[in-house]
Amino acid sequence: MLATLVTAVVSGLRGELVRVEVDVAPGLPVCHIVGLPDAALSEARERVRAGIRNSGLEYPNSRITVNLAPADRRKHGAAYDLAIAIGILVASGQIRASGGPWALLGELSLSGRIEAVPGVLPMVATLARAGYRRVALPDANLAEARLVEGVEAVGVTGLDDAARLVAGPRGRRAGRAARPDPVAVSTPTRTDGDTDERTPRAAPGGLIGGVEAVDLREVRGQANARWALEVALAGGHDLLLVGPPGAGKTLLARAIPGLLPPLGDTEALEVTVIESVAGVLRERGGLRRQRPFRAPHHTSSYAALVGGGPALMPGEGHPRPPRSPVP
Repeated sequence: MLATLVTAVVSGLRGELVRVEVDVAPGLPVCHIVGLPDAALSEARERVRAGIRNSGLEYPNSRITVNLAPADRRKHGAAYDLAIAIGILVASGQIRASGGPWALLGELSLSGRIEAVPGVLPMVATLARAGYRRVALPDANLAEARLVEGVEAVGVTGLDDAARLVAGPRGRRAGRAARPDPVAVSTPTRTDGDTDERTPRAAPGGLIGGVEAVDLREVRGQANARWALEVALAGGHDLLLVGPPGAGKTLLARAIPGLLPPLGDTEALEVTVIESVAGVLRERGGLRRQRPFRAPHHTSSYAALVGGGPALMPGEGHPRPPRSPVP
């Protein structure tokens, strides 16, 4: 049986539509993922197999073929896990999709939990432009997805919740087998006493560790530099700060965002998309209205300033390692 679902992927700062086709046929028990997957996506078959079994569902003992279309574009990331798992359940006849068309986003853990993924904002915007008005995604990304107007975003915490959502009230429900209880050997504990199973991901290039802005009132002295700063910002001019270490150049630069007006709607959307792709919008909802301040290292290359490297991601790169002295 063939099942077709829709998901999305981030390409640069834009989202691209991806069609997930799952075929379950008689044959030797094996799972193949085709469509130019990367290493993380090729390992999805192991996550999906364990996630289905640990959610109290049945992983089919058949030949499973997963095609990610368009097949000529390389696929990367783990946001396809939820669509692949639901496609296997639909193609194997465990659920009958009667809840209407759903787009699915999310990474699947071995316990069946749906983990947050970066880049939800541009992906949901792409799905909305393609006509998909209902999206099931990780509950941690729900506030980010609701920034896109005209889309019904539903947060799910587990694979069984997503299966019931896709099946709908009149569809065939997945068989409820005895769901094994996970054994937590070690769980990180927050300072407020609450626990969180998710492991926070640091964005590449140090985008999370940005320098916080300061108020210009915290700068003592430097009357000429303060006056030059205000004039340059009011007129939209460039500014070059030159001086010995400790003179206050960085402190003055950190006061710039507080002197500028808040971001407009278009600018705020652009900044929010960048932070979404970097994966720093999971705990904060709403558009980013405060102007960001970045402090890249002076040895960063041109490619590093725009997020270059083996994997293109927003955020300036790390400083170059010091050169060894030439004998």
